[in-house]
Amino acid sequence: MTLHPARAVTSNQTGCHEQLEKVVRRHLNSRFRRPIAAHSAAAFAEAERWLSERDAPLLLDSYCGTGESTLNLARAHPDCAVIGVDKSAHRLDKHPGLFSDTPDNYLLLRADTDDFWRLALEAGWKPRRHTLFYPNPWPKSAQLQRRCHGSPLFPTLLALGGELELRSNWPIYVEEFARALQIAGHSAAAEPFQPQTPITAFERKYQAAGQALWRCRVQL
Repeated sequence: MTLHPARAVTSNQTGCHEQLEKVVRRHLNSRFRRPIAAHSAAAFAEAERWLSERDAPLLLDSYCGTGESTLNLARAHPDCAVIGVDKSAHRLDKHPGLFSDTPDNYLLLRADTDDFWRLALEAGWKPRRHTLFYPNPWPKSAQLQRRCHGSPLFPTLLALGGELELRSNWPIYVEEFARALQIAGHSAAAEPFQPQTPITAFERKYQAAGQALWRCRVQL
């Protein structure tokens, strides 16, 4: 797989968004009611069938892209059932050609996380771990509500619980995420980190480009 050089994130923000607390508090006190998309409902039904055949802790990998991170999580946690979710069929379709000798404890699904998280919460899912590795940072100031922590689905993400980890090469994104968690009553902080072994293509690109990586981890 050819990796193109990674570009640093550019933004008209120099720190956390000035409207972050207002937006987060509004979402914490409201309910998102958009109808569930049919393809997301079908994907969740498939996930429930798959999980029902396994007696194992759940690891959820949202925004999984090609599913490389999901595969690596499955290899690292053979005792767990790992589900990767991404909205892009194009990215997911790249997965079968990348890997061989894959374990049988993971599943990749095409679904909108906005829908999938709500369905998972309604079904009583309690993932042991939930990873958000390199979601689109939406770096323009006007795009705050497209970010995980600025979305109406942020309360749903928190309600799912488990060990939550977000990673990015844009420190402001991670700082905002940590601040949103603090607003919601959780102790959290952004921290730089260097992966010993890259878990995604993004990490390989950023490492090759000499970019610093950032993460936020919290036990909900």
